[in-house]
Amino acid sequence: MFSLDGMNALVTGASGGIGSAIATALAKQGARVALSGSNGQKLRGFREQLHEEIGGDHVEITCDLSNTTQVEELIPATLDTLGSIDILVNNAGITRDNLAMRMKDEEWDDVIRVDLEAAFRLMRAAARPMMKARFGRIVNITSVVGTTGNPGQMNYCAAKAGLTGMTKSFAQEVASRGITANCLAPGFIRSAMTAALDEKQTDAINARIPMGRMGEGSDIGAACVYLASREAGYVTGQTLHVNGGMAMTG
Repeated sequence: MFSLDGMNALVTGASGGIGSAIATALAKQGARVALSGSNGQKLRGFREQLHEEIGGDHVEITCDLSNTTQVEELIPATLDTLGSIDILVNNAGITRDNLAMRMKDEEWDDVIRVDLEAAFRLMRAAARPMMKARFGRIVNITSVVGTTGNPGQMNYCAAKAGLTGMTKSFAQEVASRGITANCLAPGFIRSAMTAALDEKQTDAINARIPMGRMGEGSDIGAACVYLASREAGYVTGQTLHVNGGMAMTG
């Protein structure tokens, strides 16, 4: 169950903590993965690691999502390299945290451009080959704060909430062609960023989570495998929250 054999996937932000966990999970289930990110050296190292640990003919495609020209070239480059695209995972994102009263225009613009606009452009471009194939899986990585809000992150929360609405609209437009579009909303996930927190900060976060701990990247990877699978063909326009019960939405 949930085999991705014969499927080609593009994962943005693939060298980051959650992105690498997603790419690893897809590769383990048999997908051939195009790893995309802005740091070519990190991508190359991760691709080599995947080859050693899992095998498979995975590729890396460097792309700066703040550069519109590069974003528009990413899907064509993926098609040239892999031949087709069955799965698109819009995972890459940035933060430019600040209180609303102090937030600069460029802090707003940067986050919206990378976290929301780039995802729109990639979904629009991927839709054409997916519609022709009458099959596709799009998974957009949002965040629990896109639902709950978070002080100091008005730009990030707006982008993630916008991604949810955008996904629902897209899902309705392409459902008849065998394409699904869903969101995956992580809560607090252990990463290099959370590892830098001191014990008091970590305890405060864990106290907000009914399970009493942060999630692992593999938790997000497993959820992404399900949404990307053939078996999830009747699930579309949904948001799967993976947050240990921190926010229980209905």
